[in-house]
Amino acid sequence: MSISTIAPYPMPERSELPDGVVSWHASAERSALLIHDMQNYFVDFFPPDQPPRTVLIDNVGRLRQRCVELGVPVFYTAQPGRMTDQQRGLLKDVWGAGMTSAPEHTSIVAELAPGETDRVFTKWRYSAFHRSPLLDELVKRGRDQLIVCGVYAHVGCLATACDAFTNDIQPFLVVDAIADFSPEQHRLALDYAGRLCAATPDTATLLADLSRSAG
Repeated sequence: MSISTIAPYPMPERSELPDGVVSWHASAERSALLIHDMQNYFVDFFPPDQPPRTVLIDNVGRLRQRCVELGVPVFYTAQPGRMTDQQRGLLKDVWGAGMTSAPEHTSIVAELAPGETDRVFTKWRYSAFHRSPLLDELVKRGRDQLIVCGVYAHVGCLATACDAFTNDIQPFLVVDAIADFSPEQHRLALDYAGRLCAATPDTATLLADLSRSAG
C-alpha cells in the first residue's frame, strides 16, 4: 500500500467527540511537546491551502510557540529517507520503499522548522519511542506528560500515545493539531485514545491549561 492524495476535510471539533475517560490537564512544568512526522513527504499528501492541512500547521505552530515561551521542551520526529530494506523492515511490506533522501521529502515543513534548542529524533517505526532516546529525554527532564501533534493520527500519533501511556507518561492527543487520511480515521484515533490511553483536548484548551499552570 502507498499513501494516496488526501481529500480535504474539516477538522473535528472537540464538542463533536465523546468525553474521554481521563481528566488530566497539561502542565508547563510536567509536559513536553512532540511534533510528529511533519515532514514535507507526509504533509504534501494533503491539498495545499485547505483544511485539514492549513488548520494543522497553524495549530501545531501555536502549540510550539507557546511551549517555547513557557520553557516546555519541544521534540520532533523525522523519518530518514532512503532506508535500506533492513532498516525499513516490515514497513516496506505495508507502505513500500517510502521517502527519498531529498530535502523536499525529509525536511520538516518550513512553517514548523525546528529551533536551535529543539531535539529531532530519528523515526524508525510507528511509535516515536521505538529505538529513540525519547523516553530517556522525558525522564532526564522530569517530564511525565507528552503532547502529541502531527501526522498521521491513527498510525504513528496513536502508536506513540499508546507507548507513552505504557511508560506511565500521560499523553495528550490534540484533537485539531493532528490529521489523517480521512475524517473517519482521524476520529477513530481520537475515539481509541480517549477511551483507552490519552486525554484528547483541542488546541485552545491545551494552550489555556499550559498558561494557567505557568501562573
